[in-house]
Amino acid sequence: QVELVESGGGLVQAGDSLRLSCVAPGRTLGYYAMGWLRQAPGKAREFVAGISWIGDSTIYADSVKGRFTISRENAESTVYLQMNSLKSEDTAVYYCAAAATTEQLRTLSYDYWGKGTQVTVSS
Repeated sequence: QVELVESGGGLVQAGDSLRLSCVAPGRTLGYYAMGWLRQAPGKAREFVAGISWIGDSTIYADSVKGRFTISRENAESTVYLQMNSLKSEDTAVYYCAAAATTEQLRTLSYDYWGKGTQVTVSS
């Protein structure tokens, strides 16, 4: 079900940066691994980044390693995705998701998600 709320998407030029935010209104994100997924038009949804509930472990898709950074602030029940050096191929709707483990996020086996926020990168 839809439980999370994403924000921060927009239209940017290649090479620019964006920071996406995700919150879980009325609940804590503690004890959940959190992550970001994305889906481009006409393509399957793919895993982007994940972070453990305590924030000490992160995983990334190969396509975004070195460019994207995921972080979380559990006191505010918020997770972020800092996206640098954006490329046109990063254009997609980005979804925040929660699961028991980062491996579940990587395999798209998430328990909660949001409605998404659009990121468009022009060449």
